[in-house]
Amino acid sequence: MNAARILLVEDDESLGFALVDALEREGHRPTWAREGPVALRHALDEPWDLVILDLMLPGMDGYEICRRVRAAGIDVPILMLTARAREEDRVQGLDLGADDYVVKPFGLKELMARVRARLRARKPLAPEVVDVGDARVDMAAMTVTRDGASVALTKLEAGVLALFLANPGEVLPRGRFLDEVWGYHRHPTTRTVDMHVARVREKLGDAGATPRFIRTVHGVGYRFDP
Repeated sequence: MNAARILLVEDDESLGFALVDALEREGHRPTWAREGPVALRHALDEPWDLVILDLMLPGMDGYEICRRVRAAGIDVPILMLTARAREEDRVQGLDLGADDYVVKPFGLKELMARVRARLRARKPLAPEVVDVGDARVDMAAMTVTRDGASVALTKLEAGVLALFLANPGEVLPRGRFLDEVWGYHRHPTTRTVDMHVARVREKLGDAGATPRFIRTVHGVGYRFDP
């Protein structure tokens, strides 16, 4: 994944340093704002791939920042951070235009998974109908047709194949399938990813010792070469 420009809005110094470090380790370019008015200027004046927005801030709270960003017609993904766990607080944030809501204290691994999910959601979707060799894939119908015969894709197989189709030529680590197809709330083992990739290969007619389209990148994951 390319480096993303991320606006981090957080007034807690220790948490801010930890989040900047975690985002940089993921290869992103975070800018850290600690006060509400400063954060709003950054959000309105510069292009961002993601805003991580604390709610309790000096000068202006996160709700007002979110409201003004959306009122300006800016559709950047906003991930809210807050110690407020009440349902009405979460609903208020989402109604103002936030895309996700994380309650403190949170696990850093889960937060990074949510960041990756938000960034990927902005990428182009997989085509609905595409030919892969002699197989025709219909993502809307969740079927693969070869030699006049159709086979159904399970929901997870369709998710795996959609990730391949949306990212041709890109090496996809197994962890990316776990985050995006299975979701950050339920991580199976990487062996489960391998099993579903094998099933997708079989349905595409791409099984065997030397697959033509879904290639194994040893020690990392897979690459789809259309």
